[in-house]
Amino acid sequence: MSLRRLAPALAVAALFLGGCASLAPQQAPASSVSSAANAARITGRLSVQTTGINGRPSGGNVSFDLSGGPAAGLLELSTPLGSLVARARWDSKEVSLQTPEGERRFDNLDALTREMLGETVPLAALFDWLRGQPWPQAAHEALPAPQSGFEQLGWRLDLARRAEGLIVASRNASPTVILRARLDAN
Repeated sequence: MSLRRLAPALAVAALFLGGCASLAPQQAPASSVSSAANAARITGRLSVQTTGINGRPSGGNVSFDLSGGPAAGLLELSTPLGSLVARARWDSKEVSLQTPEGERRFDNLDALTREMLGETVPLAALFDWLRGQPWPQAAHEALPAPQSGFEQLGWRLDLARRAEGLIVASRNASPTVILRARLDAN
């Protein structure tokens, strides 16, 4: 298997397993990120499963703390045991990812999510999706009855168990991606 095909699986495994290395908790700086972070906060657990070109599944589970919004925000990912393994920040000036290996900068949120999760996930839309609603910046189509949810940006959002705090987003394009978010009661 080539390194190029293996890279997404390794990125997911490294972030989800985290090993012994973890980030130290830190106070949010007084910046546009921290002020945006106070505007909205969603926490819970996230499961990501991808099926790559070779058809082999990869993925893992993390706890997440997402705050702010598409223009400025903060996303922290922790192992199931609580070790902080990734901290992503973005605003109008920069997009960055901090891991135990160091800090990296990205051109946009798509490049950031590709690095964090192994595949591009529309982070700007995720804020609305986790609230069970379509992102207002793109067209969407409701799922046919009796299903509950909608399709948007090539993703299918299943909201059938939203009352239980479970939202499932799936992308059928290759490689397939399934995100399961179990939201904490806030």
